[in-house]
Amino acid sequence: MSKFQPVRGMRDFLAEEAKTMRYIEQTTREIAELYGYQEIITPVVESYDLLAAKAGEEMRHRMYAFEDLGGRKVALRAEFTPSIARLVATTLKRASKPLKLFSTGSLYRYDEPQYGRFREFWQANYELIGSTKPEADAEILALSYDLKEKLGLRNCYFKIGHVGILRGILSQENIVEEQQNRIMQLLDKKQWDDALSVLQELDASQKCIKTMKNIFEIRGKNVSNVIKRAKEMLKGYETAVAAIENLREIIDLTHEGGAKIELLAEMGFARGLEYYTGMIFEPYVPDFEIALGGGGRYDKLVELFGGEPTPAVGVAHGMDRISLAMMEKQKINVLTSERKRVIVIPIEEKLRAKALELSRVLRKAGILVEVEVMGHTVSKALENASKRGFTNAVIVGAKELKKDKVVLRDMEKREQKTVEIKHLSKEISKD
Repeated sequence: MSKFQPVRGMRDFLAEEAKTMRYIEQTTREIAELYGYQEIITPVVESYDLLAAKAGEEMRHRMYAFEDLGGRKVALRAEFTPSIARLVATTLKRASKPLKLFSTGSLYRYDEPQYGRFREFWQANYELIGSTKPEADAEILALSYDLKEKLGLRNCYFKIGHVGILRGILSQENIVEEQQNRIMQLLDKKQWDDALSVLQELDASQKCIKTMKNIFEIRGKNVSNVIKRAKEMLKGYETAVAAIENLREIIDLTHEGGAKIELLAEMGFARGLEYYTGMIFEPYVPDFEIALGGGGRYDKLVELFGGEPTPAVGVAHGMDRISLAMMEKQKINVLTSERKRVIVIPIEEKLRAKALELSRVLRKAGILVEVEVMGHTVSKALENASKRGFTNAVIVGAKELKKDKVVLRDMEKREQKTVEIKHLSKEISKD
């Protein structure tokens, strides 16, 4: 066994996997164009301080951080949003709003490698910047729904909540932001009992502890019922109630706007990143417990990086996880193609240049063409072409060339005929 293997948590993508990933990437780009999001490219390496701000303790601990040769502390990007916020606070600070930005690429976190979790992974990121309106949140939800639908994912549902519900309760109890973040980290990991223990350590009121415990249990797909129960539970917590109302308005706008997303409303839902200020959500498919992405509203991050107060909402879709869900869980095959694949086989060495010339002519006609380059006999070349899935073979022989013809073979039917070179592309393209 070779000592040279991929670094732990990194992967090689073979042809089938790479093609699926590129298909997903292209689909995310098409959705961006349909919704008016402009693609930007940001550096893989950023200032550690930029990436660490509001990232959450867990994320900070998992960053690939190092000191460069200039003595600066930098890190490989672990997500896109800080880079986008930096751009908005600096280069794009005078740009007209809303800003609608799309980016895609690789990210890096030193997580424990496991199914659906890698140290190098890919995301497609959409950010809508400049609007406080619930219709902006609704657009991000609808965009995410349309992406999953266009990719062919079945029975997709979104877990949805609102950070303002939990922070509204905790702020009214005078629990400082640092401790709130600690509690949010625990809730992100579904460690509800540990979160309640922290509240007891902080001498939170019994009302607060009881309310939080009850809120953790309020979840369901009957969204209107969940919201109604939560509002009754939160009487006296005005900020939290306002957050629920905001969430209700976003959901109503999304559904009334035509995106019939199946939702799982969860009032105790939190995400690990500290910069969220409003609605948060994660897409899922059945029998796949890992979120396919995540996003939400963050209204204070641009200001944190020196920009003007700038509201924003966004989402990152995990392309690796979407690929797993498509290929392994739902058996969605994106590789089937009706395009013809042709191999050009010269019978003898002196006809190699002619084979290359014919291949160029066919490519210009939009046909996928390879030339036999292994020096095989015709029979061996045809056997190999059949194994590799070619639909047709063009056999170039001296006898036929004298009449400006070649032999065209249908690999599936195992039938062949002689055709004029000037009609070759047309004959290949026939059904």
